[in-house]
Amino acid sequence: MDEVTNFVAENQEVVYHHLISIVIALVIFVIGRWIAKGIKGFLERSLLARAIDKAVVSFLGSIVYTLIMIAVLLMALSHVGVQTTSFIAILGAAGLAVGLALQGSLANFASGVLIIIFRPFKAGHFIEAGGVMGTVDKIEIFQTILKTPDNKQVMIPNAQITGGAITNFSAEATRRVDLVIGISYDSDLRKAKQILADILAADSRVLPEPAPVIAIGELADSSVNILVRPWVNAADYWGVYWETLENVKLTFDEQGIGIPFPQMDVHIQSNKQEKE
Repeated sequence: MDEVTNFVAENQEVVYHHLISIVIALVIFVIGRWIAKGIKGFLERSLLARAIDKAVVSFLGSIVYTLIMIAVLLMALSHVGVQTTSFIAILGAAGLAVGLALQGSLANFASGVLIIIFRPFKAGHFIEAGGVMGTVDKIEIFQTILKTPDNKQVMIPNAQITGGAITNFSAEATRRVDLVIGISYDSDLRKAKQILADILAADSRVLPEPAPVIAIGELADSSVNILVRPWVNAADYWGVYWETLENVKLTFDEQGIGIPFPQMDVHIQSNKQEKE
């Protein structure tokens, strides 16, 4: 005990300096932890206010909190005289190794966060993305699950979705149905256009505004192509598309409007030599 007392007395200034450094380091740690919690809470509240998925919010909050606490711990250790350069180098090397090993997963995670934050589509939307067309079933952190029209489940990595074009067929309330109806050159063009107008007028799903367009699109090799472009509610698109084609075929047959089809005429020539 006397030796300790003598050592403290002889090195009083050094001991006090280390004690003060330790106290300041503890204060830095406590205040830093309080700030980290505050930033985490603010981030989570902000993201939840934007209707971000709770699992993603919690995950992001944990990442931010961990990164801040690592920085706070390094600051505290540095204040008590611990050389943190080696720790930083180890953390950097570990982060690089993990990043290289999980670069695909990290890219999918980052893309999933972007999808959830910016919402180019939502669950229930019919989209085309990553080379697949279907209805969005679930948006997960690493992948998005689509259900195709024939009821197949397709899981697409989020990085493939954000790395290409996204077509959202459900983003707008209305859609335009684009049809091309070909009639033969010897058919009555005015009559054909009137029939098409009557078919659209009889369909209650066709919207009056914008008005349907019925116009000549092309004078093709074997047909006069008429563009038929009615506007419908997005949910009625395929019903109007299929039924309009069927009604056009049936009505044209009844009214004598010809619809050309590819055909080939074969001419056979035979050379006969008269024998004497």
